[in-house]
Amino acid sequence: MRFDVITLFPELLMPMLSLGINRRAFESGQVQVVLWNLRDFAEGNYRRVDDRPFGGGPGMVMMAEPLARCLAAVRQARAGLAEAPPAPVVLFSPLGQRLDHAAVQTWADSAGAVLVCGRYEGIDQRFIDAHVDVQISLGDFVLSGGEIAAMALLDAVDRLQPGVLNEQGSHQQDRFNPALDGLLDCPPYTRPEVWLSNNMPVPVPAVLMSGNHERIARFRREQSLQTTARWRPDVLAQVRQAGRLSAQDERFLRQCPLGHNADPC
Repeated sequence: MRFDVITLFPELLMPMLSLGINRRAFESGQVQVVLWNLRDFAEGNYRRVDDRPFGGGPGMVMMAEPLARCLAAVRQARAGLAEAPPAPVVLFSPLGQRLDHAAVQTWADSAGAVLVCGRYEGIDQRFIDAHVDVQISLGDFVLSGGEIAAMALLDAVDRLQPGVLNEQGSHQQDRFNPALDGLLDCPPYTRPEVWLSNNMPVPVPAVLMSGNHERIARFRREQSLQTTARWRPDVLAQVRQAGRLSAQDERFLRQCPLGHNADPC
């Protein structure tokens, strides 16, 4: 799997390649990331990659020609790889489909892509029309550039690779994994058993210390239900519509207060 990243700031992405699970994914060769500095494909003494928009307006727009030259170099480099299928060109944009677990899994099973990181007020529409195959959004908010979005995608893809996580199968329990029920995780607890918060003892829920695996499983399920209902009712509605709630789940939800300030049931 190979991801080629076209960016004005490759130094933003370089640290993630050398740390944590991302380093393991890259060093193992399961995920290859190649950074392309767009200014290397700009012309003139100033290596200009942007200009003012036609028709007026604030900000600057990334020019089509440097992007096209860089993309041509990427495709030439990929063409030299054995058994390298054509790579889709991905642009991070608010017009795109919002990235979710299912999409990440699709990319994790793919041969990679060319990731285009926009900057300024966007990139010339003519480049998008000519070359972009897929647009991806992280959500309804604005970032300074596509680099953070690219890192989010790469990080999510990396952790789905076999052996990258220390705990085998850990990602299979991820929230939003469609292989599960899609609920949010239950709240986690760890040592000490009693934690002093503002001089008040706060113990771990007793059921988690009981050793009764059936009770623990039901407690975690109910906490997951309550957490999802409290913070992401839209997700709960999707889970219900998919038929993933049992009659016992529904009884719990009817009996348990679900406001943001409600105490755990």
